[in-house]
Amino acid sequence: MKQVISWGVAVICAASFPAMAQTAATDVTVTQPDTLFYELKGVEITANRAGVKTPVAYTNISRNQIAKVNDGRDIPAILEMSPSIISTSDAGAGIGYSGIRVRGSDGSRINITANGIPINDSESHNVYWVNMPDLASSVRDIQIQRGAGTSTNGAGAFGASINMLTDAPTRDRSALVSVSYGSFNSNKETIKVSSGLFGEHWSADARFSHIGSDGYIDRAFSKLWSYMGQLAYRNGETSLRLIAFGGKEQTYMAWDYASKEEMEKYGRRYNPCGKYTAADGTTAYYPDQCDNFTQHHIQLLFNNPIGQYMTVNAALHYTKGDGYYDQYKTGRTLSEYGLEPFVGADGELVKKSDLIRLKNNDNDFGGAMVNVRYKRGPLAMTAGGASNYHRGNHFGQIKWVRNYVGAINPLQQYYYNTGRKSDTNFFVRGDYDISSAFAAYADLQYRHIHYTINGESDNFDWNTDKMAVLDLHRDWNFFNPKVGVSFNRGGHRAYASWSVAHKEPTRDNFTDSDPGHYPTAERMFDYEAGYFYNCDLFSVGANLYFMDYKDQLVVTGQLSDTGNPMSVNVPDSYRAGIEFQGMLKPVNWFDWQLNATLSRNRIKNFVEYIYEDEWTNPISIDCGNTPIAFSPDFILQNAFNFKAAGAEISLLSRYVSSQYMNNAKSAEARLDSYFVTDLALGYTFTNLPSVKDLRLGITVYNLFNEKYCNNGYAGAGYYLDNDKPVIYRYAGYAAQATTNVLATVTLRF
Repeated sequence: MKQVISWGVAVICAASFPAMAQTAATDVTVTQPDTLFYELKGVEITANRAGVKTPVAYTNISRNQIAKVNDGRDIPAILEMSPSIISTSDAGAGIGYSGIRVRGSDGSRINITANGIPINDSESHNVYWVNMPDLASSVRDIQIQRGAGTSTNGAGAFGASINMLTDAPTRDRSALVSVSYGSFNSNKETIKVSSGLFGEHWSADARFSHIGSDGYIDRAFSKLWSYMGQLAYRNGETSLRLIAFGGKEQTYMAWDYASKEEMEKYGRRYNPCGKYTAADGTTAYYPDQCDNFTQHHIQLLFNNPIGQYMTVNAALHYTKGDGYYDQYKTGRTLSEYGLEPFVGADGELVKKSDLIRLKNNDNDFGGAMVNVRYKRGPLAMTAGGASNYHRGNHFGQIKWVRNYVGAINPLQQYYYNTGRKSDTNFFVRGDYDISSAFAAYADLQYRHIHYTINGESDNFDWNTDKMAVLDLHRDWNFFNPKVGVSFNRGGHRAYASWSVAHKEPTRDNFTDSDPGHYPTAERMFDYEAGYFYNCDLFSVGANLYFMDYKDQLVVTGQLSDTGNPMSVNVPDSYRAGIEFQGMLKPVNWFDWQLNATLSRNRIKNFVEYIYEDEWTNPISIDCGNTPIAFSPDFILQNAFNFKAAGAEISLLSRYVSSQYMNNAKSAEARLDSYFVTDLALGYTFTNLPSVKDLRLGITVYNLFNEKYCNNGYAGAGYYLDNDKPVIYRYAGYAAQATTNVLATVTLRF
């Protein structure tokens, strides 16, 4: 009965969700201001934004488009209808730990900024969207640049860059209340208020949100809270904004995934995380197997014109992150955790036992940036720089040991290390109008990075019988030039460009490796060429790309001395493809949008390493040219959109071809292709008393109940049979939700 009532509420409380694919058809989406909000021309750090004269492939997603799909799911799920994008979800329903890939590149290779300020973690290079829940409710627009893109701050853009601008101050008072509810007890509650202009120069904005979900996967619940506040001052063309946003999350682990055999035995929603055998011999699951993290971002943004032709943008920023994950581990060797073996109740020496560990991160990140823009006649130039510093403390604690006899302090620490990273860059970028149609473009960036890690690793060194020692000192100097030409006339846009990008290794690339096998930096040459045509009836275009990598870091199966999989520099690899986009709008109430990516992603002369019992005596297999892991050859996204008299209907479909989860092209490590369709219905009521508008909508995700997986992991080992190695392989799969519903009610005052 409870489920019937829940579904009934979801249907009645319908929410806004028309077509995300509106942004998919053309690289240039004109963002129209919301007619209910008259924005002040706020402070914007836009030096890393592309325009029509910039010879790169990009997509703009406006605030209106974001609002229509913002029902509580994470930003990767919101962006998944854009070209060459795949989103993933550990919990299976887009809430909780989520990831994004662009052209097959994972989140650690996608540069992400908010108001030009880096969001990627300085050490892992990943963005943990779960730490910023409902950020979409405070984002004005998003630009996705595929490939190397323009010069930006933070992690190197090796697949794409995603730049978000937060809400600008508004002149009028306003308020918004939005509530979502749907399958798996997924829910979102958001309140936003804006003071409008007061004291002739000031305005203030605030947002508070809560998101919760039980998750599609067993026990994969999420409890998320977030906020955003903004105080803005404007005097003429001079603007100053103080912004604070952040969140607190508790998410039950679901990242171990399940094998096909486990899914057949226990069902697709099976979650092996936290599993252990209780004292009575029954199977149990540790209830606190959770990730817990709090993150706060503070930004001070300044904008000021200098004379008629020049503008200065500047920013100060600070990010504080603090949290841990709580994990039950079975049958662990006590010495790995600084514990002595003990004599058990049966008189036997116990060297292994179940235990609970906490792994903690305590991070500080801050810096400053300044950009100067000059525009006069045919010449537009931007010069700028940024300097950022990160300190990350990483430490582990023992919370509990089964039946332990001996001295153990509460939350006994077993490793501690600190990473420090300084990152400084300078750039100058300009475009020059050669004629009324042709423009030349150049972008030159220098980047210096200094990185150290000191202390004890979380990996146990069996050669020394203690935690591995970390003593890393690295410096990198990168020069990233970009040049190109563009053509713009009437509805025609064409361009060609050549770019160089570099990327330093991540923290794990060092901590999971050996000092004698530390990796080097990666380099990419990115060649792009595109043509697009837009008119009232239709738009069509294509972008060709060739991303040629030198020393790309990939997993080969090799293990470090501490038994961890190492990422190894491979000499030659590449991604090549063509991205098609099109839109047809024969009448005002209907449009058809389509984008597709056909690509070839290869590592040349790949060699796989496989270990006996996954630990000793490695053998190597020459695999020749192999597909890069998690890089499907074909992605298709289609949308049929209907809109009339306040009603909106969208039928959204995504096809992703099969892909491999390792770099050895192993059939046992393959994700099958999938085709998923969503149906979005919405209706907006206007001219209501005391309300600017009321929007109701409902989205049926995975309308045709496709049973698919879009993420996972793979491994291999061998055993000897008559002195001949017999290879075995295994894999885990991230099952995604079958048919489910999510609905939203949004009122604006």
